[in-house]
Amino acid sequence: MTMVLPAPPEPHPPSDDPVTVAVRLRPARTDGMAQRFAPTDEPARRELTRHGWVARLFRSRTFPFAFILASQIVIWLVILSGFAGTVDPGLNFGTAITWYLWFCLVFVLMVVIGRGWCAICPFGGFAEWVQRRSLWQRAQRGLGLNRTMPEKAARYGLLLSAGTFLVLTFVEEFFNIAGPGAPHDTSWMVVGIVISALLVFLVFERRTFCRYLCPMSCVIGTVGTMGSAAGFRTKDRDVCASCATKECMRGGDSNYGCPWYTWPGSAETNQMCGLCADCFKGCPSKNVGLYSQKPLTSMIAPHRRRADVAWAVMVLFALVVYQQVNALSGYTTVDDWLNKHMGWAHYPNPLAYFGGIVVFAAVSAAGVWALSRMFGRRDIPVVKGSFLERTGRFRAFFLPLAYAFIPLMAADYLARQLPKFFEYAPRLVPAIGHPFGLGSSSSYLYNFQMLHDNNIVIAQVALMAIAAAIAGWTTWRIVGAELAPVSTNPRAVRFVSTGFVAGIGLATCFLYVIMHAAT
Repeated sequence: MTMVLPAPPEPHPPSDDPVTVAVRLRPARTDGMAQRFAPTDEPARRELTRHGWVARLFRSRTFPFAFILASQIVIWLVILSGFAGTVDPGLNFGTAITWYLWFCLVFVLMVVIGRGWCAICPFGGFAEWVQRRSLWQRAQRGLGLNRTMPEKAARYGLLLSAGTFLVLTFVEEFFNIAGPGAPHDTSWMVVGIVISALLVFLVFERRTFCRYLCPMSCVIGTVGTMGSAAGFRTKDRDVCASCATKECMRGGDSNYGCPWYTWPGSAETNQMCGLCADCFKGCPSKNVGLYSQKPLTSMIAPHRRRADVAWAVMVLFALVVYQQVNALSGYTTVDDWLNKHMGWAHYPNPLAYFGGIVVFAAVSAAGVWALSRMFGRRDIPVVKGSFLERTGRFRAFFLPLAYAFIPLMAADYLARQLPKFFEYAPRLVPAIGHPFGLGSSSSYLYNFQMLHDNNIVIAQVALMAIAAAIAGWTTWRIVGAELAPVSTNPRAVRFVSTGFVAGIGLATCFLYVIMHAAT
């Protein structure tokens, strides 16, 4: 006798208002740009799962379990080596792989495949195993309170994640964890993230932690829009609309629903697709597929501009610019003066840290405000009742232009990691061999540098120059499609906006020159 179990309850969908602004200002285009970048259902030639071996991989229950298991092994080795391994950060596996290699390569991964890291993340993966009480099979009863994210908090979207990222970065800099400092500090930080994720998974439903509170979610959700992985989408939206079970979202007897609260039938960007393939496994009509897209598509032409994404980009960009400024030789005077008058122990001073981020974000926003005042029309067409309608021209300009900063922000974070990568990444080889007596500080690779300071500066400047060019091209496209129709001088706003964004990118190039490969 087969017992038919009821489908799990409908997950609590995050609100799109007021943070997610459902407005599309693009008029009809005749130059083909809108068609090239419109995030509609991708044609079959872009569907990756039409290839048999790809479909079998994602339909298998061992995906993503096997990949999460591999990352689990690495993360527990990081924790163990930090507590029990050598105190030399250059020979400690945990610090070497985390700060010399992983934090650099993860940005490359984001740019290529968006939330690909989320699919194999050891933090969310481990907590999800506990929450589901299963490693890969469908368990009908999970563990935890299964509460929904409070609506008032959910409205802030990626800004919540940006807040945890700022706090974690402050803690990391205060204890010099990523210096790298003492290896056991790295282990404590990783353990703290594991425990935090587990607690949130046991209180809230599905991947609430990953969507709202994970420190990396805001970074991956913004930088990932540059990627060519469109995520799992519906093949025929009419089939999705007429589906009575919605097992891709709700889950069923043999499959889990989407842990990211994303319905493939309405997915428009890759920002919230964790590539876990639960919807692909569960669709009874086989109407879901994994699609690729042109790079930058989710950034240039999403159907909706989200205010939480826009502000998260500005906050994250302000943070990395602040880190560039505090790496300058004269900055210690400012920090020492504040510490003396506030009675603070040492760098970073909290007033300088959080105040500097606010100042840099405000300066960028002020530039956009000036553009909106100079060129914005007073009769901007907007959706009735939307956030734009209540806040006027600034929002109409700010949301599209903030997305144009994404290449600058992504490249800036990557450029900040290049000195550690080029100078110290080879130390990972002796660090792996050290526990077995095969690696030491006298090893050739321990002292080998792929690039030296002057060449690192050239690499940083070149990276930021390329990012400035991409950001300028992106701004030109976005402004032409969205701001030109709502401006008093379409040609002028296109040139000035492009120059504004590209100019900020070139200013970061200059900062790298005077930083001279400072870590």
